Amino acid sequence: MSSYITIGPFQLLLAALLVVINIALSLRLRLDLERSLAVASARMVVQLLLIGYLLQWVFAIENIAWILGLALLMTVIASASAVGRTQRRYRNIWWNSFVSIFGASVLVTLVGISGIVQVDPWYKPQYLFPLLGMVLGNTLNGISLALDRFLEEIATHRHRVESLLALGATRWEAVHEVLREAARTGMIPTINSMMVMGIVSLPGMMTGQILAGADPVDAVHYQIVIVFMIASASALGIIGVLLLAYSAVFNNRHQLHVERIRRVEN
Repeated sequence: MSSYITIGPFQLLLAALLVVINIALSLRLRLDLERSLAVASARMVVQLLLIGYLLQWVFAIENIAWILGLALLMTVIASASAVGRTQRRYRNIWWNSFVSIFGASVLVTLVGISGIVQVDPWYKPQYLFPLLGMVLGNTLNGISLALDRFLEEIATHRHRVESLLALGATRWEAVHEVLREAARTGMIPTINSMMVMGIVSLPGMMTGQILAGADPVDAVHYQIVIVFMIASASALGIIGVLLLAYSAVFNNRHQLHVERIRRVEN
């Protein structure tokens, strides 16, 4: 029978001391990180507690409308977070981010739940939210990195792109190298993680299942599935958002509109 050790408020306070040590070091060394650490820690605790109680309630009622509504809310927040990390933006970047994350994450998660894990019903929250959450988190990171790299390269090296266009290159030919490097940048975290998984690091889903008492081999099987889902969703989301960004800064006459890109302070 599976069993696990319950963590109570006292253990959480002990864990918080680890962050307090970091804050003290920042103060002592004048790193100016104490405020960021404190705010990030507080936000993380509040958000996780809220989602924990919310999921507990959703698990109990198993109402498809509430389940899908919460899944949509998670997707909206993920798309906003992806854009929030970029230094340069254009008019429809928020919508493009949502479309890319929604399309990639929903498609891959549905395939994973219905076709691979074969959950019945497919919207069972015990499986839907953990899998969708991991896919969304990694996809938004990839999209954010790729978007930031693409827009920064276009804005910084506009003269090179315009020179290629003036010499007769199509908009795709002029920017293909930039798109490729942006896509590579977005996929680097996922690929690097896959390279060392199981040797250097034990991933979160696998660790959580083992701590909950699952058989280690079964936990590994689940982890392999979710990693492939993450890699697929990240690639689809990155390609989708880059193509949308590419269409936003070029017109059909192969002209670059760099004035559509603006720099923001995060």
